[in-house]
This record gives sequence, structure tokens and C-alpha cells, in this order.
Amino acid sequence: MTMRLIVITTPDFRPDEAKVIPRLLDEGIDRVHLRKPGAADTDLRRLIEALPAELYPRLTLHDDLPLATEYGLGGVHLNGRNPEPPDGFRGLVSRSCHTFDETASCPREDYLFLSPIFDSISKHGYRAAFSEAALREAAARGVLGERVYALGGVEPGLLPRVKEYGFGGAALLGAVWRDTSPEGLRTTLAALRKYMNE
Repeated sequence: MTMRLIVITTPDFRPDEAKVIPRLLDEGIDRVHLRKPGAADTDLRRLIEALPAELYPRLTLHDDLPLATEYGLGGVHLNGRNPEPPDGFRGLVSRSCHTFDETASCPREDYLFLSPIFDSISKHGYRAAFSEAALREAAARGVLGERVYALGGVEPGLLPRVKEYGFGGAALLGAVWRDTSPEGLRTTLAALRKYMNE
């Protein structure tokens, strides 16, 4: 099974993200989630319009979900703020989960994030919520699988464990955005590339 990788944007807008997002997708990241809670509609539109339209099918929106239909983005992500997809939306639907029971109660979504799996890189003090034993047991029971992605503290070096636990993929945030200089991004992508096609 191929390990699928998603990158989630930082909550704040960054001056380099309209350049970084296409590079991530060009270099093998499967999807990028645009997560900007509380962002003004105009700021979100500005970011979307700064990205090449041919990448829109590989973008997922976390907020202001009707913009996904308007711009033809490929996905919407559901959470407490946005529990339902917009009427008539035809793309991929994902959802945030924080317990094994939640993952079992979301049969209609295309994929799910389960978090936090490891101690967070971007949220100080946000600790792993599952023991290694609990993850292994959940994997053995088939609770984890192709449509459940690990989120929270995922670094390139932890991807073998993510796969071992039975996740279908991983979502990264802090590991990617902490250094988006050309050299930093090159190093991160090289580290990720080892696991992209395994």
C-alpha cells in the first residue's frame, strides 16, 4: 500500500506559501489542505487565486467551504466549525477525528485525520493522545486503514511507524512549514520522498 502524504497550511498566512504549495504538489505530496480558521473571505480568495488553477483539484479547503465549489477545488474538510459539505459539492470529503470511535462513525468521508498521534511540532504542549499499544491494537482490529491518516507531530522519520500502525497516510504541518527556505524544503522533501512510493 502506498503511503499517501498531505500537507496542511499554517493557520496564519505566510508570504511564501503561494510558492511553497505548488512545489509541494510538484514534488509528490498528494494534496494540500488550506486551513485558515477565522480568515477573511478576501484573504482566502487571494491565496487561492495566487495558486495555479491546474492544482485546484489537489487542494482541500477547511473554512469558507462554498469557495471550494466556486473555484472548483478538489476537496472540503469537515470539523466542528463546518460539519457538512456545501450543497452539491462533488469532490473529496475528509474529516477530523480524535478517537477510534469517531473514525468508526464516519463511513461516508473519503478519508479521515486521526490526531494527535505524536507530540505536536506546531502546537506547544499538544501531546500524543494514543499509546503505541493502543495504536497497534486498533490496527489489529482494522480500526485504522487506508482511509485513516495520522496527524500530529508527524516527521519524515516517523513515517515507518505510521505505516506499521496501519494508517493509509499522514498529514504534516510543522515538519514542513518550520523551514521553507529553498534548502529547508529540499531537505524535507528528500526525506519524505523515501516513503512516498513504498
